[in-house]
Amino acid sequence: MDLEFVQDNQSLSQKNILRGLHYQTPPYAQGKLVRVINGAVRDVVLDIRKSSSTFGQFKVFDLTEQNFEMLYVPPGFAHGFATLEDHTIFTYKCTDYYNPESEGGVLWSSPELEIPWGIADPVLSEKDKHLTSFSDFQSPFD
Repeated sequence: MDLEFVQDNQSLSQKNILRGLHYQTPPYAQGKLVRVINGAVRDVVLDIRKSSSTFGQFKVFDLTEQNFEMLYVPPGFAHGFATLEDHTIFTYKCTDYYNPESEGGVLWSSPELEIPWGIADPVLSEKDKHLTSFSDFQSPFD
């Protein structure tokens, strides 16, 4: 893959924090290389490319400080994670700069997706509480 990473981000979260499912719209769509430095997360990627044969399907990955695994999330996928341990440090390298006007998301608890987040009562940001359910979602990706 011929990628250029232009921005690095890092977050520190306690157990049961859920962030996502987030994406950026074109022309600011981002690819992300994600990993855990400390702790553990349940990481979810959702295909939001309308023309894809896997549109609306997701994959779940457990990333931990012990397994040293990394995950590349390409543009056209929504991304989210739930922290499974206190003091979890999550880092991601991005192929484009964050652009607040191009930010979008899909509701983490969309009933039609049935994502197994692995936590019963997640702590959410106000933004993440009010994202669009997948059944009402209009993808900006072809």
